[in-house]
Amino acid sequence: MAQPIAHTDAQQHPIRLYLVVWCWLFILSLCSYLVDYFGLVGYLRWSLILIFMALKAGLIVAVFMHMAWERLALSYAILVPPLVLLVFVGIMVFESNYTLFTRLAFFVAGS
Repeated sequence: MAQPIAHTDAQQHPIRLYLVVWCWLFILSLCSYLVDYFGLVGYLRWSLILIFMALKAGLIVAVFMHMAWERLALSYAILVPPLVLLVFVGIMVFESNYTLFTRLAFFVAGS
């Protein structure tokens, strides 16, 4: 009867790495909370919240989903489509502002 082969080449990450990442996630979450606590408003508020959110998501994807140790092609396959989507969203924001300003100029000039 064949004995099962034990795989000993699996990579084990030190627990310290996970603890450091958890600490950083806690610090970034605290910073997100402080944005609301200090009453920041407008673009500064939303920019900080989105930056902290992206940093937390990056840490989670890199360490807990093991993307930091994957092949570059797999990383590109997972990370490039959301980045392209963000570029398209940015283009849509500029287009919507242009459309809004054009309509306002047309209707205000026509009145």
